[in-house]
Amino acid sequence: MKEKLVVIVGPTAVGKTALSIEVAKKFNGEVISGDSMQIYRGLDIGTAKVTEAEQDGIPHYMVDILDPTESFSVADFQQQVQDNIDTIQQKDKLPIIAGGTGLYIQSVLYDYEFAVSERSNEYHEQIESEIEREGIDYVYRRLNRVDPIQAEKIHPNNRRRLIRALEVYDRTGMTMTEYKEKQQEESRYDFRIVGLQMDRPLLYERINNRVDQMIEAGLIDEVNRFYQAGLENNQAMRGIGYKEILPFIKGEQTMEEAIETLKRNSRRFAKRQYTWFKNKMPVDWYPITVETKKQVFQNILTDLEGFYKET
Repeated sequence: MKEKLVVIVGPTAVGKTALSIEVAKKFNGEVISGDSMQIYRGLDIGTAKVTEAEQDGIPHYMVDILDPTESFSVADFQQQVQDNIDTIQQKDKLPIIAGGTGLYIQSVLYDYEFAVSERSNEYHEQIESEIEREGIDYVYRRLNRVDPIQAEKIHPNNRRRLIRALEVYDRTGMTMTEYKEKQQEESRYDFRIVGLQMDRPLLYERINNRVDQMIEAGLIDEVNRFYQAGLENNQAMRGIGYKEILPFIKGEQTMEEAIETLKRNSRRFAKRQYTWFKNKMPVDWYPITVETKKQVFQNILTDLEGFYKET
C-alpha cells in the first residue's frame, strides 16, 4: 500500500506556510519545506523562511541544512526529501510538503532519474567543437536521425537545446522523447496536491507588501553580509530576493530601482509558479482571499479528511 503524502503549492505570498501548519495539526503531520533556498543557513529574510514562532511546535525539515557556500541540485533535493518522507512515515505521521519549485516537487512525486540532469561541460565542449568544424546543420542532421520528434521541436540554430537532446541520447541510449516519457511513470506515493490561488491584483499587492516588509526587516544588510563574505557568485545568492539587491550594494543601481526590480521579479515568479503547477500537476485548486482564508482552510481540512481516511 502506498504511503500518504500531502503537497501544498501555489504562488509566493498566498498562505502556504500557514495552511501547512493547520494540516499538520489536524492530521498529526510534519512539514517538509519544498523551497530550494530555505535550505541555506542565514538566508532568512529574502527566502521568507518559516520562523520558529510560525512553526508552532510542528517539526520542519529541509530548513537550514546547508552553508551558503554549498551547492544543491534537484537530484540532491529529491533524495533528501524522499528520505525525510520515509522518516516521517516511520513515525506514523503524515508528511506534508509545503511550497517549492515545480520541477523539484515533481521529481519527488514521480521519482525522476537524474542520470543526465547535470550537464557535462566536457560533452558540451566536444559538440561545440564539432559545430565549429562541421557546421551546426551537420550536428542538427545527426539529431534528426536519432530523434526526429525532438528535432522537429528544436530550431536548427538553438545550440543549447540541440546539444542537450544529443547529450541525453549519447549518455542514456534513449531519445529525449523516450526519456521524458519514462519520467512520467506512476508515483510511489498516494498523494494529494492542494493549491492556493488568489486574484492577481490582490496577490501582486501582497507580494509588493512582503518585499517592503523584507526591506524593513533588514534584507539589504542580509545580502550585504554574504556579498562581503565573497559569496556573490554562489548558488545561494542567485535566488530571488538576493540577486536583485546586489546591484544596489555594488553601486550600480539606486535602492529604489533594486526594490522595484525585486517586486517585479517576485510577481513574475509567482505567475510562472501558478502556470507551471496548473499545466503540469494534478492540483486541487482553492481560491482564497484575506477575508475567506479561515473558511477556505476549513474546507481544505474537511476535504483532506476523506483522503486521509482512505485505505
